[in-house]
Amino acid sequence: MGIYILRRLALIIPTLIGIMLLNFVIVQAAPGGPVEQLIAEMEGHGGSALARASGGGTGGEVADSSGDTRGSRGIPDELLKEIEVMYGFDKPAHERFFKMLGDYATFNFGDSFFREKSVIELILDKMPVSISLGLWSTLIIYFISIPLGIRKAVTDGSRFDVWTSSAIVVGYAIPGFLFAILLLVLFAGGSYWRIFPLRGLTSDNFDQLSFFGQIKDYIWHITLPVLASTISSFATLTLLTKNSFLDEIKKHYVMTARAKGLSESRVLYGHVFRNAMLIVIAGFPAVFIGVFFGGSIIIETLFSLEGLGRLGYEAAVARDYPIIFGSLFVFGLIGLVVGILSDLMYVFVDPRIDFESREG
Repeated sequence: MGIYILRRLALIIPTLIGIMLLNFVIVQAAPGGPVEQLIAEMEGHGGSALARASGGGTGGEVADSSGDTRGSRGIPDELLKEIEVMYGFDKPAHERFFKMLGDYATFNFGDSFFREKSVIELILDKMPVSISLGLWSTLIIYFISIPLGIRKAVTDGSRFDVWTSSAIVVGYAIPGFLFAILLLVLFAGGSYWRIFPLRGLTSDNFDQLSFFGQIKDYIWHITLPVLASTISSFATLTLLTKNSFLDEIKKHYVMTARAKGLSESRVLYGHVFRNAMLIVIAGFPAVFIGVFFGGSIIIETLFSLEGLGRLGYEAAVARDYPIIFGSLFVFGLIGLVVGILSDLMYVFVDPRIDFESREG
């Protein structure tokens, strides 16, 4: 198993390089860029924009902006060259890419173009929000879906099975953003009750609260965003668990175990559970990463949470390339590491699995 883990860790490097190269090429071809953003701001606010931007980082790892419309805007060529040097656009694309890889190997993501902070500082500031949403949502999804799926498999075809299937399918059909808006209207002071706060992960007086008061305040703020993140995620995992258990229950070893006089709980959780849960565990990385990043963009925006999803979206809109590539690198690395942890969970659930012998 040790050799397999080393192989997977080694594969992280070329995989990340491929991810970064693909997105670097895409950004190269995308219209607009930080130079155009700064020129537009200079035209609207005068030379103060250049003075502010010149205090930022060099951002040598960014992609070149496209379009040749700068000269028609009345900007002197000398000023354009100065801006290009400031953003690192005076170097060829391949040099910028390899410099980016060298910097990212030491987790040096450079400085944001427009936020006047380092990218690593921004990521660390926003990380707690995204981790909170992703972790709690994933745990709730698994803690509800797995027992529910087992119960549905045991009572297959019953009224409980039918109405729970209907409920989770309806929940699956509800878009997360629409459910989030409904929660805000109903419980965050929109039109009815003001039970939960409208924005933020903690209250302004969080530091003055007691330990248990801080826990209560944190749960109070995170409840609605977590509910909005999980509403459409129960169906897939619940039905997957149910179908996995139904397939295992019909096998001969289960009949043999029952013939020996073992209790139903012993059969389910001592024999069936280990085999049926393998495919469920395989979906953990996709669930976690999906909630951690994909769903968090909309949820963070609606609930005014400053997380990585919202940071990446705003950076893409503003063409803040250091943040785009830095957050992309972090998410890619997290996804690959979680994939390795998923394989370790395979072995933990069923020690008979040997990835090294399968690869051999």
